[in-house]
Amino acid sequence: MNASIGTIIQTISIMALPVIFAVVLHEIAHGYVAYLKGDDTAKEAGRLTLNPIAHIDWFGTVLLPILFYFTTGFLFAFAKPVPVNFSKLKNPKLDMALVAVAGPLVNVILATISAFALKIVQNMDPEAAIQFNANIQGSVSSGDNIFMVPIMFMLYFSVILNVILAVINLIPIPPLDGGRIVTGLLPEPHSTTFAQVERFGFMIIVFLLFINPFGVMDKAVRPFITALLDILL
Repeated sequence: MNASIGTIIQTISIMALPVIFAVVLHEIAHGYVAYLKGDDTAKEAGRLTLNPIAHIDWFGTVLLPILFYFTTGFLFAFAKPVPVNFSKLKNPKLDMALVAVAGPLVNVILATISAFALKIVQNMDPEAAIQFNANIQGSVSSGDNIFMVPIMFMLYFSVILNVILAVINLIPIPPLDGGRIVTGLLPEPHSTTFAQVERFGFMIIVFLLFINPFGVMDKAVRPFITALLDILL
C-alpha cells in the first residue's frame, strides 16, 4: 500500500510541471492572439501572465488529469478559459478562428520542443536513458539516476500531454478550439446555427471522453494522437 501511494505521489509530481505549462501556455496563446487582433479583454483581466495561479482551474488543471491518468491511463487537462470579446476583434469571424487555433498550435510546439529536449537528455546520459526506456516498456529497472530519469519522464509526459491536448482541442465541437475554428470559417447563417451546439458542447465532450460510444475516440481521434507521437517519439 505504501509503495502504491509512493508511486502515485511520484507520478503526480512528475506530471505537475508538464500539465501546468501545457494548459497555461495554451490559454495565454488564445489571449495574446486576441490582443494582437484588437481585443484587450484577456490583458485587462490579467490573463496574459505566466503566473499559473491566474490560469489554474482546480478541477480541470489539478483533479481531472489525476482522475484521467489513474482511471484510463489517458492524460487530459484544461485551465480557466481566457475571456475573449469577439466583437472587439478586427475581423471577428476570421480572427475567431485564428484565436482558436493558437492554443493547439502552442501545444504542438511544446510537444516538439519536449521531444527534442528528451533526445538531448538521453544522449547526455545513456545509462539513465536505458533505465528510462526499460521503465517505459514496463520492465523493472533499478539504478541510481534519481535526477535524470525523472527529467526524462517529465519531458516524455510533456510530449504525450501536449499532443493529446492539441488533437482533442481540434475536435470540431464548440466550445473546443476546433468548434470555434469551424464557427469562424463557416458562412452565415450556418456559422450561427453551428455555434448553438456550444450550449450542449461540454456535455457532448465529457460523454465522448468518458463513455467513448462505439469506440468513436479510438477510431476518429486516437489515430491522430498515435501518428503524432510516432513522429515525435
